[in-house]
Amino acid sequence: MALFAVINDATPTGISADEFMRRLPEGFAYMKGLIDKGVIIHSWVRVGESGGLNIFDVSSHEELLDALYSNPISPHLKFTVYPLTEVEAFDPAG
Repeated sequence: MALFAVINDATPTGISADEFMRRLPEGFAYMKGLIDKGVIIHSWVRVGESGGLNIFDVSSHEELLDALYSNPISPHLKFTVYPLTEVEAFDPAG
């Protein structure tokens, strides 16, 4: 499996802040479903920010993109993606 850290920031472009807040529960429900399926293995709200940090465990980059962009509020989110590796898999001499 591949691990990715994903920071999401709210960017309610094209809709009002009120409309974004009204649709936000849809996005949370979608993310909860990914947590229940084991696609998201860690999830945090970024205190003082409008977004979160999630660790995705997926089989491919394509699966990650599908998970991110299937979120009903994804048009109003900005994603910053960092690929991760387990410490044991890192060989500094390699």
